[in-house]
Amino acid sequence: MGFQTTLLIISFIMSIILGIIIIPILKKLKVGQIERDDGPQSHLKKQGTPTMGGIIMIISMIIMITIVDIYFIIKGQNEIANKLFPILLLTIGFGLIGFIDDFKKLVLKNTKGLKPAYKMLGLLIISVAYVVYLVYGLQLGTETFIPFIKQTVLIPVYVYIPFAIIVILATTNAINLTDGIDGLSSSVSSIIITCLTIIGILYQVDEIGIFGSVIVGVILGFLMFNLHPAKVFMGDTGSLLLGGVISAMALYLKMPLLLIIIALIPVLETLSVIIQVAYFKKTGNRIFKMAPLHHHFELSGWKESKVVIIFSLITLALCVIGLKAV
Repeated sequence: MGFQTTLLIISFIMSIILGIIIIPILKKLKVGQIERDDGPQSHLKKQGTPTMGGIIMIISMIIMITIVDIYFIIKGQNEIANKLFPILLLTIGFGLIGFIDDFKKLVLKNTKGLKPAYKMLGLLIISVAYVVYLVYGLQLGTETFIPFIKQTVLIPVYVYIPFAIIVILATTNAINLTDGIDGLSSSVSSIIITCLTIIGILYQVDEIGIFGSVIVGVILGFLMFNLHPAKVFMGDTGSLLLGGVISAMALYLKMPLLLIIIALIPVLETLSVIIQVAYFKKTGNRIFKMAPLHHHFELSGWKESKVVIIFSLITLALCVIGLKAV
């Protein structure tokens, strides 16, 4: 546990240092946030705030995991080093797809960004590669843990692979939708990842305990710049990255169903969009004042900081329940 704590602290410091360096560069490049005219009016003052801040997390992760890999190789524990690398590749891959989208929108001033079909194709390719690696490369099998019942069920491989891919894509999309208020996605994600990290430590899945500790430290460092009023936004670079991290860890632990509990806030954010669109198409009316869900509460009079605190506390409580469920 002491090693994981040390990693978390070093990752936290690394993320802060990189934030201090990178944010002025983003400002100089004029990589600024573009706010919707039909969104909450309080968001209009955020126009121009540097985004693509997920780069801070990506670089921090690469540096820290590389250092950890070298450390374990020197110690002769190549197995842990070898297992860390593929998890890093999945998450960085998702982050890079988000980066390309952000880069086209904000640097090349292409308002459409990366075409949705290309974006989904990229995410799909990375997801398939990761799931196939888990099943056939690491031979983790297709057993899936059932929360509360505390038993695993064996899912046929031809069912498990599509299921696992859907988990990755759905989780990534959910975290992306949760990113809309200063510090919301980073706060909620850090709590979820902390929960998965604790489970990894409890079950002695060393690579998850180590990887998660690094990620939590990196996110907390980024959060120092992302809390209201945010000095930088993560953009798709960060939200896709975090979605990849959460889904990768849950699948590695064979606990994707646990996400229904501990990631309920992102799940509700996604459902609010689906319900809003479906209801509007059918009736021409809206159920929520605005979707995703956090905007509904904003337009209902909640301050951004209140939304972040309430959503984070709910996530924390759900993660405690999740830990009891395993």
